[in-house]
Formats: sequence, structure tokens, C-alpha cells
Amino acid sequence: MENNEIKEVLMTALALQEAHISGDGSHFQAIVVGEQFAGMSRLKKQQTVYAPLMEYIADNRIHALQIKAYTPEEWQRDRKLMGF
Repeated sequence: MENNEIKEVLMTALALQEAHISGDGSHFQAIVVGEQFAGMSRLKKQQTVYAPLMEYIADNRIHALQIKAYTPEEWQRDRKLMGF
């Protein structure tokens, strides 16, 4: 699976403001930014991001996925630390 395919699925399913996907074809890292993450626990944020990708995880197109989910305000604060 390609990074841009994962980005497209997440952007469409979750109406995100931003999504940054990196990976090697089966192991991926996702940084996602959206208003819907406000007030959610870290676990709930991860469940929200995993949900639209479950079919790709189930058939092993995605073997591993590391998720960092932010509200726009959190992303404004933290993105400089991450080099964006």
C-alpha cells in the first residue's frame, strides 16, 4: 500500500485538516490533524484513525501503523518540534 493511498482514505473518511503519512510499504507512521480529536483520549483518537483502515490491516496491506493525532491547536504547538 502506498502512503498517498492511506492519506486519501483518512482524509476522505475523517474529513481531516491535514494528514502526513510515511512508511515503507507495510509499516507506516501517520500524523493526522482534525477538530474531531478535541476532548478525545489518546486511545479514542487511535481507534478513530484505525476504523477506516481496518480492511487494509485485516488483509495485511498495512502491517503496522503508528498514529499521532492532534487537534489543529495541538498541531500548531507541536509541529515545530517535529520539523514540520
